Amino acid sequence: MRNFSIIFVLLLSVIAFTSCSDYLSVELKNALTLEETFNKRATTEAYLAQVYSFLPDDSDMVGGEASVVPRSDEGMFSWLSGVSWLNMNNGSWGPTTSSYVTWKNSYTGINQATIFMNNVDKNVEIGPAEKEVMKAEARFIRAFLYFNLLRKYGPVYIWGDKDPDISIRPESVDRHTTEENFAFILSEFDKCISVLPVTITEDAWAGRVTKGAVLAAKTRATLYAARPLFNGAEFLKGMVNKEGKHIFPENADPGKWETAARTAKELIDMNQYALYTDNSETDPMRKAIKSYQGIFFKFWNSEVIWGRWLGAANAWVVRANPPRVVKEGYGGYSPSLKLVDTYPMAASGRYPVTGYDANGYPVIDPKAGYREEGFTPGYIHPVDNWKPVRAHNSTVGRDARFYASILANGFNWYNRGAGDKVVTFHTGGTSGYQASGDCVKAGYLFRRMSDPNNNTENGQWGQFCWPMFRLAEIYLSYAEACNEKPQRNEADALLYINKVRNRSGLNNLQVAYPEVIGNQSLLRELIRKERMVEMAFESHRYHDARTWLIAEKEFVGPNYTRNVAATNYDDSWKRSSTLFPGTRVFEKKHYFFPINQEQLNEMKNFTQNYGW
Repeated sequence: MRNFSIIFVLLLSVIAFTSCSDYLSVELKNALTLEETFNKRATTEAYLAQVYSFLPDDSDMVGGEASVVPRSDEGMFSWLSGVSWLNMNNGSWGPTTSSYVTWKNSYTGINQATIFMNNVDKNVEIGPAEKEVMKAEARFIRAFLYFNLLRKYGPVYIWGDKDPDISIRPESVDRHTTEENFAFILSEFDKCISVLPVTITEDAWAGRVTKGAVLAAKTRATLYAARPLFNGAEFLKGMVNKEGKHIFPENADPGKWETAARTAKELIDMNQYALYTDNSETDPMRKAIKSYQGIFFKFWNSEVIWGRWLGAANAWVVRANPPRVVKEGYGGYSPSLKLVDTYPMAASGRYPVTGYDANGYPVIDPKAGYREEGFTPGYIHPVDNWKPVRAHNSTVGRDARFYASILANGFNWYNRGAGDKVVTFHTGGTSGYQASGDCVKAGYLFRRMSDPNNNTENGQWGQFCWPMFRLAEIYLSYAEACNEKPQRNEADALLYINKVRNRSGLNNLQVAYPEVIGNQSLLRELIRKERMVEMAFESHRYHDARTWLIAEKEFVGPNYTRNVAATNYDDSWKRSSTLFPGTRVFEKKHYFFPINQEQLNEMKNFTQNYGW
């Protein structure tokens, strides 16, 4: 999607979108007809570029569809006003809430893709083979938009290949079933797989869809189809559409796990991708840290199956910079205390916290080697090692991804363009807590997408490639499906989760947990922890917890932080439930977004989601 974002600008004066019940139509402006638009290569490419523009931007943490991190239990962003996710987290939202409503925009994109597919053959400057590839790109984007609607709203209305010029009566529309939705999406993916290239040879077009990208999307879709939210959830049984069909499956189909496993393995067996490793370091910990960071910083690396190019990373990085330590920093992109607690211990390989007591204090695995109390003087950070610090024991001995991702209270500031500084978040600290304004409330910042080689003091914010799909996700999805399918394949489940763990310097899971052998439920729990850590802040946890049907357990309760309101460093490491106001709420009805009232006013016979 690199040059496509530029080409899209060329078409803004050509196409205008209508609103309300006309969102499935397009109006051409400035005397250009469809025939004229698709007659030339430049305008045809521009039209395809604007089809790409409807894809969600998972790098946008604070706006639009992609800002699911602060709506999950992995993030605790610092802002307490002017942000829509707070209403989501406290349960005060419903069918009239406008935040994160993507229905109309998604269907507009779906319509645009169909128009492209129906008209690209008119082009006289592009050869037949290239037109087939472009048509497959539009077909994939259309199917992917349907999948994102399905993931968010549950099953939706499928327009399919019907001519967009054919009008529909809104009152006649109701949702198709879950099975019909998945069947259409997967069949569309299959059509694309047979046409699209394996690789993109021109760097300028590195963001375009490939066979691997479609297989990755199919892997995600088949995995979600097998998980309990879409596969026999008890509370969704009995819902029928106006044709009398059950909207959601009445019974779970374990065979869907086999489909998910087979799809993931097909992608793996392409042997087109490899976990990224940084070979510039010989020290194992430093190598593991840089390998994990390099997924973002080494552009279009071997792990990225499909990515989004971000030519200006300042919008992301400035929100991860600590206020007052640097010239410009908002200090808002904070991990939750639960996410920080989840990172494994480097030596034992075990995840240190098994749960929480009624007061929010962690229940610690005695075999993990984790310490919640006390400090280690003269601690040398494995990467930011130019000055020893007095580190809280909870930050000592963690796995490489912890140090790649977490800027903890008391650590050195990793960007030395501001000088050698220690970052402390307590009241009176170098980036201290304050009653108003930008400050860190959780006790941590998320640093992973901020390249320490870029001097933000001089406006060097950097660039990165956001992985929409990467191989580690596919490995963990395959491991999950192998553990769940009827003919359980424990050996492959362990093999592929261990590939991800080993890249971060961890031992094999069965070494860390000998008791996992033959224990399906324990392996399930550990795969879920591994996904939370490995793909932190990549917009997976929100959807994972929902489709696993565990969000009503995980996304509730007080907002625990470190006590950064304390006036000294030692006390700031205590746990607190008072700094971040409110209590998180997640009810069964929150598993799916409500169909917005604006749509229901038009589609009067459309079946609303459970609980709304």
